[in-house]
Amino acid sequence: MVNHQYLAALRFFRISNYLEAALWCLIGLGIASGIVRGATLVGYRRLIAALVLILFGVSDIIEAFTGAWYRPVGLLVLKGLCLAVILWLVAGELRRRQPRR
Repeated sequence: MVNHQYLAALRFFRISNYLEAALWCLIGLGIASGIVRGATLVGYRRLIAALVLILFGVSDIIEAFTGAWYRPVGLLVLKGLCLAVILWLVAGELRRRQPRR
């Protein structure tokens, strides 16, 4: 006997992961489009942010196939590294925006 609720939940999980992947990739591509304006340190950070956000989107596609963000272990490591770099970028941007004393 087929558990229809399980199949509906699985379908919803996969679709939501694909949508989340599309969102991260679009944000990454949007950030990447600003790189052509200059090759400053901000541009370098933009490049890193764009690549990491696109990679984070790819990890969501992998998650849709594996069924969990922590399986296989490599996916967990990839997501952790992406989040660490995103936090590093946000902290750097907050420091840069602080008024100098």
